[in-house]
Amino acid sequence: MRLATFTDGLSGPRFGAVRGEQIVDVVAAANALHQPVPATSVKVALTSGPQTLAALEALVSSAEGQGLHRPVADVRFLPPIPDPSKFFCVGKNNRKHREELKANKMLTEVPNEPTGLIKLTDTMSGDGGEVVRPDGITTLDYEPELCYVVGKRAHGVKKREAMDYIAGFTLMNDVSAREIQQREVASGSRFWTAKNMPGFAPVGPYILTMDEVVDTEDLWVTCDVNGERRLRSNTGDYLYKIADVLEHFSRYVVFEPGDLIAMGAPSGVAVGQPNAAELYLKPGDDMVIAFEGLMSLRTRIVAPR
Repeated sequence: MRLATFTDGLSGPRFGAVRGEQIVDVVAAANALHQPVPATSVKVALTSGPQTLAALEALVSSAEGQGLHRPVADVRFLPPIPDPSKFFCVGKNNRKHREELKANKMLTEVPNEPTGLIKLTDTMSGDGGEVVRPDGITTLDYEPELCYVVGKRAHGVKKREAMDYIAGFTLMNDVSAREIQQREVASGSRFWTAKNMPGFAPVGPYILTMDEVVDTEDLWVTCDVNGERRLRSNTGDYLYKIADVLEHFSRYVVFEPGDLIAMGAPSGVAVGQPNAAELYLKPGDDMVIAFEGLMSLRTRIVAPR
């Protein structure tokens, strides 16, 4: 299933299920059909088990032909899970991205185990959102990433069972201010201001549940800016898979249902290119990241108001 949080502009956040180019307001549909509400949010749906997802599927099927669907073009997608307790990002996890950074002498020490950082949850924005390029920043970069959703409490997870803890996946753009990032790396800072400014984490547009027949280790992720293809990378290039990541970090960190884990920057981001100065994002740029054939996420870069 494709599960989303959306608004129609008339009310607050709503919980929806997407089929093709249509979306169903789950709570409104259940009430209209005099059926129990299977779940009231994406997080509840993903973390309540397969019976809840089956009930959601049945409800959405019952809503067909009842005038309870609306075009997705009529709504605005919000971050699918607006309140994860943790938003974890894996660093330097793409084989080809490491190679391009080493070629440009931007990576001297190669980690021999998964590394990570925390993305603040209030940086999230939804499909069609805006990212403000702060005054004085000239090196704003894009990082489309595969982002997993944890489905149940995970602590001390073994690799062989790790996928049992993953409920779904979505897109995330780890927008980064590279000049600040370079200063923070040089100073040894681990707060990562460079990645934690307002709107610097577009997420969505929806979450695809893991019961769908999709190989997340063979997805093509793309980024277009103003209609120009900037990168195309495969998730098979990740050095550490989600099972490696969950086993490694859950030795110490407790992941809660609804937490997000982004898998790292792909090859082709601006900072790794010899003409990086020409590629960095500027106000007016329209950016679209996508999993080919599955979903896309649009963001616009704007100047401070």
